[in-house]
Amino acid sequence: MTEDIRDGLRGFLTQDILKDPSYPLQDDEALISSGLIDSFSLVDVALWVENTYSVKLQDNQLNANTFDTVTQLADLIQSQM
Repeated sequence: MTEDIRDGLRGFLTQDILKDPSYPLQDDEALISSGLIDSFSLVDVALWVENTYSVKLQDNQLNANTFDTVTQLADLIQSQM
């Protein structure tokens, strides 16, 4: 299940957020702390996650400590399901 979540996240992030479907996004690549995605995009990601996986993310979860990599985000989603 977590692999499916990671695949979905990578697809959304590269296509809709980075606007580059060919970008080789790695599961452990920093998203927020590296500046790859900004705070505006973070909100879009959170909304997509909530709508796609029917989970509710708290505002305090939207930070580089819990939301900085595809793996961290997939684990967070899995824990909320």
